[in-house]
Amino acid sequence: MNIGAAIREYFEQVVAGWNRFWFRPQDPATLSFIRICAGLMLLYTHLVWSLDLEAFFGQGGWLPREVIATLQQSSYAWSYFWWIDSAWLLWTVHIAGLVVFAMLTVGYHSRIVAVLAYVIAVSYTGRVPGALFGLDKINCMLAMYLMLGPSGAYWSVDRLLARRRSRAPLPSPPPSVSANVAIRLIQLHMCIIYLFSGLGKLQGTAWWDGTAVWMALANLEYQSIDMTWLADWPKLVALMTHATVFWELFYVALVWHRLWRPIMLIGAVAVHGGIAIGLGMITFGLVMLIGNLAFIPPHMIRAAMDAIFARQGRESPVLEASTA
Repeated sequence: MNIGAAIREYFEQVVAGWNRFWFRPQDPATLSFIRICAGLMLLYTHLVWSLDLEAFFGQGGWLPREVIATLQQSSYAWSYFWWIDSAWLLWTVHIAGLVVFAMLTVGYHSRIVAVLAYVIAVSYTGRVPGALFGLDKINCMLAMYLMLGPSGAYWSVDRLLARRRSRAPLPSPPPSVSANVAIRLIQLHMCIIYLFSGLGKLQGTAWWDGTAVWMALANLEYQSIDMTWLADWPKLVALMTHATVFWELFYVALVWHRLWRPIMLIGAVAVHGGIAIGLGMITFGLVMLIGNLAFIPPHMIRAAMDAIFARQGRESPVLEASTA
């Protein structure tokens, strides 16, 4: 084989691998499960705004339009809240948004409400940049990718209604290219988040000398469990610190390997479970774990859901088709 043919064959293999990665149809079970989890998170985190809705989003609240305009001079954050100038309309729109998040969670008109959920989530974050945290960004990220695929293909009201109309069990939802694209984008987004988080940690001396985890756990502002006993175990603290940096830096490479993937996902549970329990950031820890679900194969998701239905003495609805 001459060098020209070898180069051509190499690029053909690269193109074939690219197409397999992005455009091979995938069972939408993983995307559907992420829809349930992300929908619940969107519903809960936006329901919390109800405790003081007008203070955050009202024109007479803590963040009036003029203040936001000053904060966003170099950029524009779109939000339909800019057009709301009365309390009754604010509450009406807020309640409507919660209904949309609930519909996304149960999978009712999934394709439509997935788009609406993304628009709503972005509108909330665009209106209150002073109260914008990592949780809100991951919420928006997941909502964005749920728009792209058939997120209501499994375990949804859409599927139940389709079965009722057919009056008989229907075939399992077919593999979908759009489901694969949505899952791949979530996976890549999670890799980028961890890579840049790890690179950012390399700029802090506490991550080099092994004290960063101690500084976080000993901070009374975030402490939800007394972890000061770790002061007697400096080597363990240093190990936890360096393991965290290693995990974040190499997640982008190792999570794709079949043998390393379980280890990296267990690491995700350890890191984000520690953040949720030890530092009191339960919702942030959970939403990051929801993002990691994109690396769980569909057959494992289906098996877990089948086990849940079997434990409840109910027939698994896996064989029901969906209109989503």
